Amino acid sequence: MNLYTQPMLKEGALKDKVAVVTGGGSGLGKAMTKYFLQLGAKVVITSRNLEKLQATAKELEDETGGKVLCVACDVRNWEEVEAMKDAAVKEFGQIDILLNNAAGNFISPTERLTHSAFDSILDIVLKGTKNCTLSIGKYWIDNKIPGTVLNIVTTYAWTGSAYVVPSACAKAGVLAMTRSLAVEWAKYRIRFNAIAPGPFPTKGAWDRLLPGNLQEKFDMRKKVPLRRVGEHQELANLAAYLVSDYSAYMNGEVVTIDGGEWLQGAGEFNMLEEIPQEMWDMLEAMIKAKKSN
Repeated sequence: MNLYTQPMLKEGALKDKVAVVTGGGSGLGKAMTKYFLQLGAKVVITSRNLEKLQATAKELEDETGGKVLCVACDVRNWEEVEAMKDAAVKEFGQIDILLNNAAGNFISPTERLTHSAFDSILDIVLKGTKNCTLSIGKYWIDNKIPGTVLNIVTTYAWTGSAYVVPSACAKAGVLAMTRSLAVEWAKYRIRFNAIAPGPFPTKGAWDRLLPGNLQEKFDMRKKVPLRRVGEHQELANLAAYLVSDYSAYMNGEVVTIDGGEWLQGAGEFNMLEEIPQEMWDMLEAMIKAKKSN
């Protein structure tokens, strides 16, 4: 049995907590929501598609016995975010945790993007995170409620990446927001942390980003030193830890969970991994021969 596919925290680790998970209806948002429920939290899931949310809520409630509130909310729209916050407080009494997970992305040469396509990614990722953080953050400050924010970023937030420029710009902004508010709002007992996941394939997102046989052509496992992709439970374990009181002294941290992928891409000589053993033997022999001359 692989331990990393198993739940990690103690039962009841999130008991009596109320979490808002944006983009909670599918993919990684759904996986994290499920684990929060298993740990005793009540969860508000949001996205633009209410039908998908309701189907997810029913499935997760049946599986976990937990309580899920669905709120259709476009995080780009301030009024909708405010209404979502009010609905969450009305239903569950208060909010303790915000997980900014809603995102969008295009894999495209930047010159092929329209200005509005670029804007749509900035609006969902950066503006959406800002809207939810400001709305729920002000509510916490006004009501003297301690809170925890977890943002989902990406390793190219600090390196940048070709072909996903709008996403890289937006995620870099979310990363700066995480670190800035971790300092500014600590006095209100509000913590901020972020996770930068590597490849955790999800049906919807990966089919959109790499359609047809592109997923086989670009085998993500080859880019990861551990030669595998992430299991959803691994990400859920980390997320649950970071929003729980177990991580009370973690603030302003960004945790990378990618099997070493970005470091493999960063090292100047990492491509030497491709050299077979026999060639190393030849190279060694050549170097020794040169030294003895």
